[in-house]
Amino acid sequence: MFTKILIANRGEIACRVAATARRLGIRTVAVHSEADAQARHVLACDEAVCIGPASPRESYLRADRILDVAKATGAQAVHPGYGFLSENEGFAQACLDAGIAFIGPPPSAIAAMGSKSAAKALMEKAGVPLVPGYHGDRQESDFLLAQAQSIGFPVLIKASAGGGGKGMRIVRQADEFAAALASCQREAQASFGDQHVLIERYVTQPRHIEIQVFADAHGNVVHLGERDCSVQRRHQKVLEEAPAPGMTPELRAQMGAAAVAAAQSVSYVGAGTVEFICEQAGGAGVGGAGVSAFYFMEMNTRLQVEHPVTEAITGLDLVEWQLRVASGEPLPLKQEHITFTGHAIEARICAEQPEAGFLPAIGTLRTLRTPEAARFGIAAVRIDSGVAAGDAISPHYDSMIAKLIVHGADRQQALARMEAALAELQITGLHHNVAFLRKLVRTDSFSQARLDTALIEREHTALFGDGGTPAGGSGSAHAARLQALTAASLRWWQDRITASRTSHADPWSRADGWALQGTQTRVLRWLIGDETATVSLTQQRGGQLSLRWHEAPDPGQRASELGLLQTDPQHPHRITLTRQGAHHAAHNTPDNAGTGHLAEPQRWQANVDRHGDTFDAFTAQGHLTLRWLDPLQQRDDNAAHAGQVTAPMPGKVVALLVNVGDEVKAGQPLVVTEAMKMEHTLTAPRDGRVAELLCRVGDQVPDGAELLRIESE
Repeated sequence: MFTKILIANRGEIACRVAATARRLGIRTVAVHSEADAQARHVLACDEAVCIGPASPRESYLRADRILDVAKATGAQAVHPGYGFLSENEGFAQACLDAGIAFIGPPPSAIAAMGSKSAAKALMEKAGVPLVPGYHGDRQESDFLLAQAQSIGFPVLIKASAGGGGKGMRIVRQADEFAAALASCQREAQASFGDQHVLIERYVTQPRHIEIQVFADAHGNVVHLGERDCSVQRRHQKVLEEAPAPGMTPELRAQMGAAAVAAAQSVSYVGAGTVEFICEQAGGAGVGGAGVSAFYFMEMNTRLQVEHPVTEAITGLDLVEWQLRVASGEPLPLKQEHITFTGHAIEARICAEQPEAGFLPAIGTLRTLRTPEAARFGIAAVRIDSGVAAGDAISPHYDSMIAKLIVHGADRQQALARMEAALAELQITGLHHNVAFLRKLVRTDSFSQARLDTALIEREHTALFGDGGTPAGGSGSAHAARLQALTAASLRWWQDRITASRTSHADPWSRADGWALQGTQTRVLRWLIGDETATVSLTQQRGGQLSLRWHEAPDPGQRASELGLLQTDPQHPHRITLTRQGAHHAAHNTPDNAGTGHLAEPQRWQANVDRHGDTFDAFTAQGHLTLRWLDPLQQRDDNAAHAGQVTAPMPGKVVALLVNVGDEVKAGQPLVVTEAMKMEHTLTAPRDGRVAELLCRVGDQVPDGAELLRIESE
C-alpha cells in the first residue's frame, strides 16, 4: 500500500479521498490554485502546494506542475478525483513515465473510452447493445444533418469527447439542427478541446441507469450493482439512487454482465461506470416501469460523483478499493460475495437558480448548516462537501456546494429521511437549489418512482407553479410566510435588546422596550420578494410579547401572544419562544394557518441568520428571505431599465445573435455567454428594436455588465 499520495483535484472529491487516505494511514498532498489557498481540501491534507492562478487552465489542468509537485513531495501515486485530468490519458501516461502510480485505469483504457464514437465501435464488437446513430469521423454540417434525418427526429447531438451534459443538445426538427450543432461544437471545444460530435436517436421517456464496475490487474472484474440517475436538468444529474427502482435480479444480471464485458474489452483496471439508456415497457409506471431494452451510452473511466449511494448499499469504501487496486492488490471481494442492503438516495446541493433555468450562481456562503447525522441513526445521513460557511462559490469552478446522501431499510424510508434532511439543510448568501429539491422529492413522479429524464419537465407545475415559494401548497406557503415574519421580527427585537443593554447600563437610556409602566410597541415593515408586510411587536411591563400581522383581509385578528424570548449564547441565530395562545382566531397563527382550531400553548424554534438588513428565516415550514425596511433610510426601489440585457454572472461572450436595428420579440435569444463550463442564452425581456450592442464576441464580462439595449418601437 502507498504511504503518500497526491490528490490532483479540489472540492468535495479531494476531501473525500483525503478522508479515506487518513483512515488508512496514508499521507496526502493537496495541490491548489491561488484562489483555493484556504480551501477545505487544502486544510484536509497533510501538505499543500500552490500550482498557479485561479483559472483551471493555469492550475488544475497543468499536468506538468502537478507532476513536479508529486516528485518534489515524494508522492508515490496520484489520485485524479473526477473532472479536470481524471480522464486524460496523456496525464495518466505522464504519471507512469515519471514512475508515479496513477490511481485510475491504464491510459489505453481511458483513450478507448474517451471518444464516444470509438467506444461505441468497441462495444458493438463486444456485443453490448447500442442506440441507433452515427458515430463516424465526418463532421460537415450538411452531412450530419442528413444522418439525423435518416435516423429520424428527435435526435441527440453529443460531444464525442464529453461528459457531464456539456456539448449535448436535443433536436426535435430539422430547422433547429444547424444552431444546435454550432452550440454543441462551441461548448465541446471549450470544455474538452475537441468539437467532434456524434448523432443518436433520442430515446423518449428514457431511464438513465449505470453500473459500477471494478477491475484489478490480475484479471478480476466485478460489478457493484446499479444506480438510477434519471432525474436530470440540463443533462446533468440532480438525484441519484441505488438500487434502481423496478430493477429485477435478472435484469441486474444482464446489465451487470454487459458492463463487465465493456470493461474487459479494454483491459480495464480500477473503478469505472458503464452508463446505459433504458427504454421502458409501457412508459414510466408506478414503482418503476420494467425496462424493455438497454443501450450502451458511455463509460466513465473514473470515480463518479454519485458513488456514495453504492457505498451505502454495499457497505464498501470505493476509494479504498481504488487505492488497493492501484497498489497492485487483487479486488477485496468476488462477485458472489458482494451484497446489497437497503436503499440510498443522493441529492446534489448546488449554487444555482432553478427558477431561472438552473443558471449557476456565485457568492459567499454566509451560512452552511447541515443536518445532525446522529439524529437519523448510524450511517443514515452523510454530507460530502468541500466548502464551509465563509467560503465562496466562484465562477472558476463548478457550482456544487455539497452532496447529501441518505440510507434507509427501503426506498420509502430513504425518501422520508431525504425529506427530513433537506428540511434541516440551511444555506444563505447565494442562490441554491435546496427548496427546489424539497419539492422535487415530494412530486408524485419521484415519490412513486415514475422515473425518466423528463421528470422535471413533466412536474414543472408542481415545481415552479407557485413562483418559487417554499415547498408545499398555498396553505403551507402562507404558514411559512407568517412563521418567517414572526421569527425575523423576534430576531430583530432580540438584536435590539442585546445592542441596547450592551451600550446602556442605565435603564432610562435603553431602547429595548423597557418601561416603568405601560407598553412599548414597534411597527416593522418587511420586504418579502416583491411584496411588503407589516408586523407590530408590543412588550408588556412583565416582558410578555404580543405580535400582530397587519395582513388583509382582517389584520385585527392576526395576533399571537408570545412568551419571553429564550436565547442561547452558543447559537445566537436560534430563536426559541413559547406561545401562550392566540387572540381571536387561531387559524391566524403561524403554525395553524387555515385550520380554524384553537392553538394550545406550544414552544417552537427557528433559525434566523442576519446580514445587515437581510434576514434569512428557517422554520418548520421552509426558508424565506426578508429585508427589514428601515424607516430612517432612503431606498431607491426603482426597477432596472426593462430594455437592458445584462450578464447574469461573470463570463465570456461566445455569440451575438442580433445586430443593431433588428426587431426582436420577448423571449428571443440575443446573446450566448459561457460561464462555469456551460453556455447560457440570454433572451429579450420585451418586444422592441436593438438600439445598441455593448459587447463583442470574445469579451470577458463581469456580473451585471450591460450587453445590449432594447428600445420600444
